[in-house]
Amino acid sequence: MERKSCFILATNQLDDQALSDADLIAAYKDQQKVERGFRFLKDPMFMAATLYLKKPERIMALMMVMTLCLLVYAALEQRIREALKAQHETFPDQKGKPTARPTARWVFQYFKGIHVLVVEHAGQIVLNMQQQQSALLELLGQRYVSLYSQSG
Repeated sequence: MERKSCFILATNQLDDQALSDADLIAAYKDQQKVERGFRFLKDPMFMAATLYLKKPERIMALMMVMTLCLLVYAALEQRIREALKAQHETFPDQKGKPTARPTARWVFQYFKGIHVLVVEHAGQIVLNMQQQQSALLELLGQRYVSLYSQSG
């Protein structure tokens, strides 16, 4: 059991002052955050297998766009979690239990089905908005609330 629970971390940084063992382990553990972000590329919902790019320039352009999307995704997830933590609030997870650390993907799925109906000369009407969704928008700020506001 002891032998199976060991693993090796290697670095080319030999100066203990520049990179301590604790810093090395922390950096290693932080990799999972990045890997979790790229995991969605393998998700069947993303349909990456349907993409076919021949030119290296197009592949690099797609990867730049995907990296930018991951950055925005991670920033929004961080903002949601910070807002919930600051206000001591929670958001329901996939099982309906309250959590202060929802994933951005779950929040996006939770907002699925909300429609903004634009009526000529009457403004817009927001359909299917629930209290939990409104509360999260309020926590995120007026800019987010205004995207789903009704006007007449």
